[in-house]
Amino acid sequence: MAYVIDHNNPTGRPVLVPNYSSLNLINPNFPHNPHHFHHQVLVPVQFSLNPALVAQIELHRSISLQQFMNDEGLVPSREEEQRRYNVIRKLKEIAIKWIKRVAYLRRLPQDHVRVASATILTYGSYGLGVHNAESDIDALCVGPWFASLTEDFFIVLHDILAKRVEVSDIQCVKDAKVPLMRFKFEGISVDLPYAQLQVTTVPENVDILNPLFLNGIDETSWKSLSGVRANNSILQLVPDVKIFQQLLRCVKLWAKRRGLYGNLFGLLGGVHLAVLTAFVCQRNPKVSLAGLVSIFFKTFASWPWPAPVLLQQGIMMPRHHSETRSLMPIQLPSSPHEYCHSNVTTSTFMKISTEFRRGYRHTQDLLKSQFDWRKLFEQYPYSKIYQHFLKICLSTSNESELGDWIGWVKSRFRGLLVKLEEVHVFYDPNPTEYFDTTIQDPNVVFYWGLVLGKNKSINLDSIQDGFKKNLDMGPKSLTGNITLSIIQSSQLPKNMQLVDTQPMVSNPGQMVPMYSNPVPHGFVGYFGPVHPGFGPMN
Repeated sequence: MAYVIDHNNPTGRPVLVPNYSSLNLINPNFPHNPHHFHHQVLVPVQFSLNPALVAQIELHRSISLQQFMNDEGLVPSREEEQRRYNVIRKLKEIAIKWIKRVAYLRRLPQDHVRVASATILTYGSYGLGVHNAESDIDALCVGPWFASLTEDFFIVLHDILAKRVEVSDIQCVKDAKVPLMRFKFEGISVDLPYAQLQVTTVPENVDILNPLFLNGIDETSWKSLSGVRANNSILQLVPDVKIFQQLLRCVKLWAKRRGLYGNLFGLLGGVHLAVLTAFVCQRNPKVSLAGLVSIFFKTFASWPWPAPVLLQQGIMMPRHHSETRSLMPIQLPSSPHEYCHSNVTTSTFMKISTEFRRGYRHTQDLLKSQFDWRKLFEQYPYSKIYQHFLKICLSTSNESELGDWIGWVKSRFRGLLVKLEEVHVFYDPNPTEYFDTTIQDPNVVFYWGLVLGKNKSINLDSIQDGFKKNLDMGPKSLTGNITLSIIQSSQLPKNMQLVDTQPMVSNPGQMVPMYSNPVPHGFVGYFGPVHPGFGPMN
């Protein structure tokens, strides 16, 4: 008999609840009689536990989980922390010199030049304190009213950075939704957008949640500020920042290992995971790390999507907002009336929901002596789950052009996801980038799992032509090649075939398309043989 810990029972004390679903029992308190089935109700038997015993068990599980995170290299060393601190410090010094030069070039009065200032704020994983040795730095340059984006940021500051010996691989990404500069500073990748405030002096630690600093700013600056504002709001709303950071590290590793991390692929981005994690921490302020992990998966395995996840309660979300039609709406905490941008589609919604249920199954039995955290974080075995894959090959004739080409195509992947939805194909977009050694040109390849259904074929030429037209809308300076093809799992790279598990569908012909009007394009998914990962939540 398996048992689970119930933290939310009416007594307020932790109790052991038998996990009857694992034994397929309808009601253990009554003999099974098919003629009187309608009289039987599930009455769980509860055993009160000594709170000290529960705390001791969960503490042990929490310590083992923290050790697992350390072993995985998710917690940076003191040297790595100091290295990133030095990068931010130097960028702040550069920002001050830059803004004084701009003030001088603009021929502002000497007293204005003397007090002119700009600053660097961090956000993303570094801003939330959940980065590791491999993480990039998401930083924001905040300047005053007289420093423009097009001239002063992308020209003057760019030239200053380009001359620094610490800076390499600098490029301007002007056509993104949030324009930015991307470069490496002492070997660490940095994304640097710009926000222009209507002030002359920007304090070093400016409070961008203060409405006084946001008066009169333009739309681009507002978008650039959203990451910092979201980070600051989340850290203010959680009851314990340290345990929030620990839980978020776990959740992000789980999402990456299970192929769920990547907003551009229709999956979950960093801000989505941060809000979901904060939501659980906010409502369970006195629960251990291990208990929070279990509650996290229990919460979202049974979440009534598309009901939105709201960190700030009592706020009515506007019905006209574009994200109200999202399959998984999540409130952006820094802007109470806005949602996190989402690219989730019907197929990726099914994948994410399935993984929430799997996570719940693997974390509901913390009291088992054989409980092992490693099972939760196993790599997703694409090659054994799917028989067919969409191979997306991106290439350029010049190595220096490949990064820009990949970035542009990934930013337009939403269009490809929609086209696959239109032809009623279930797809699983693996965000991992691979390299095809059989192609001479510099390249990157993606392999997306496919379930083709009864037809076992799709008009790939039409999909590719339509997606290429979408890509042609980009800057003329971006040139590259893209080819789409469908391959068998046996044709995958060897490093995708290392994990062995039960195939999701032994015979794809058994899959039957399923339609419904409320979702976009009317396609929901497929009915097929029950698979351990895709069945109802136990």
